[in-house]
Amino acid sequence: MRALLVFQDGSYYVGESLGAVGRSQGEIVFNTGMTGYQEILSDPSYAGQIVNLTYPLIGNYGINDDDIESRKIQVAGLVVHHCEDKPSNWRSGHSLNDYLAENNIVAIRGVDTRAITRHVRQKGVMLSTITSDETVDEALQRLSKMPAYETADFTQVVTTSEPYLWNDQCSKPLTYDPSAGKIANRRIALLDCGVKYNILRSLAKYGCETVVFPCTTAHAEILECKPDGIMLSPGPGDPSNLGAIVETVKHLVGSMPILGVCLGNQILGAAFGSKTFKLRFGHRGSNHPVKDLKTGKVYITSQNHGYALDPDGLRDGMEVAHINLNDNTVEGLRHKELPIISIQYHPEASPGPMDSSYFFGEFMRLIDQRS
Repeated sequence: MRALLVFQDGSYYVGESLGAVGRSQGEIVFNTGMTGYQEILSDPSYAGQIVNLTYPLIGNYGINDDDIESRKIQVAGLVVHHCEDKPSNWRSGHSLNDYLAENNIVAIRGVDTRAITRHVRQKGVMLSTITSDETVDEALQRLSKMPAYETADFTQVVTTSEPYLWNDQCSKPLTYDPSAGKIANRRIALLDCGVKYNILRSLAKYGCETVVFPCTTAHAEILECKPDGIMLSPGPGDPSNLGAIVETVKHLVGSMPILGVCLGNQILGAAFGSKTFKLRFGHRGSNHPVKDLKTGKVYITSQNHGYALDPDGLRDGMEVAHINLNDNTVEGLRHKELPIISIQYHPEASPGPMDSSYFFGEFMRLIDQRS
């Protein structure tokens, strides 16, 4: 079935329908990773976005039940050049097309994804729609009535509705009993703005149990679980919409070690006076070079964000710890006195390199020094 990808600026591409039939709409972004489409689809940081995959062959190893990063597909839509309908991999249980259709995700294939990437790089991210039942003019008229991506608080969409527990004994969320004592060496309280399961798996490998709280949870309730450390998760959307979460974090500062990842890095920056700005087309892929300013070491990192911190506003002892070598934007923070660290990239990868997985160990070191 014929399908259209229509941009807010009037540009459009003609392809074939993939997954569910109908319409999807959101901010168009691109990811440069060669693998990991299943993890990308289920990454909550992509809520409200249509993801264009630059690698031309997608779906060749199918879909399995183990590499899902959240409770459902999170993207608003998907754009691929070629989708393989007959995957070849011993772990595969579904084809990508079937997986999208079963989850009612509208996608498009048969378009020039690299030309689309060049367009987004030149014009910047913008609202777009995938449609199989409209003309270009009808789609543009509908897009003109859509609210801007920046106006929505997507953390409220992707966060957990109830606290849950994750430890090394599980592969999915467990029921959290507030009256139960911790059974692991370390307990982490995680504020869920859009956490990926591999963050929880990574913490479990370090002997941690993690209590995952909704992003609306008050600081007092978080501290009631008697954590050894606090983590602020990645997530979607414009950080400037998250004033309430920033206030919660301000109350947590100084109580115990804190680690922020991606959106968590931006929330921490805001708690220490910084503001964020929107990047033209964001950082989304698995080959971004980041320099540790303390050691001089360069890491190749997995990233997924569309906003960056303005370092000029940082105060009260917070300083820049990492920078992106492509554009010199802030990629991490470190407090001069308190046990607080954060990074803009993803230490859990999935997909991507494992260069920065050491950062979980840094967090454990801060926790153990305090105990």
